[in-house]
Parts: sequence; C-alpha cells; structure tokens
Amino acid sequence: MTAQPDHQAELPSVTPPMGTLAELRAALGIWGFPGDLPQFEEELDALDLDDLTSVRELIQAYRHRVLLRCDPQAMAALMRSTPDVSFELGQKMAEGPAR
Repeated sequence: MTAQPDHQAELPSVTPPMGTLAELRAALGIWGFPGDLPQFEEELDALDLDDLTSVRELIQAYRHRVLLRCDPQAMAALMRSTPDVSFELGQKMAEGPAR
C-alpha cells in the first residue's frame, strides 16, 4: 500500500475555523459544496446525540469536505474529467507490476 500525502500538513492559510458546531456551520455555508449545510443539519438531526462516536464521525466528515474545498490540489483532482481519469488509470494498469 502506498502512503497518501498528508493534506492537513499543507493546509492553506484560508482554512476557516471549525472548532465548534457554529464555526462548522458557518464554514459549510461559505466553503461547503452546494447542499452540504442542509445535508449536515439533516444528518445531525437524525443522530442520537448521546452517541458521541457517530456525532464525531459526522463532524469529521463535513470538516473534511470543507478542507477539500479549501485545497487547490484537491479541487483540481475533483474537477478532472472522467475520460482523463480513465486514460490515466488505463496507463497505470498497462504498466502493471513493472513499478
């Protein structure tokens, strides 16, 4: 398995504060993908707030979405076309275990 780059180690200075639910909501409203904030609220409402593991996992997932949106490299990767990605995957598969 190959190591993945640590995007959090290279976070740009424009990363919004997300230390509280209010800050996360504000960040989702500004930096989130379309529909993130209402989806977050819906998922949070559906959780048992006494299940802290589930609440933490939900918050981490949406924080990660904001971090992706703030990362130019991540956004560039998300904007790649399907044919481009398919071509690159085909090239890598053709190389096989020669790496």
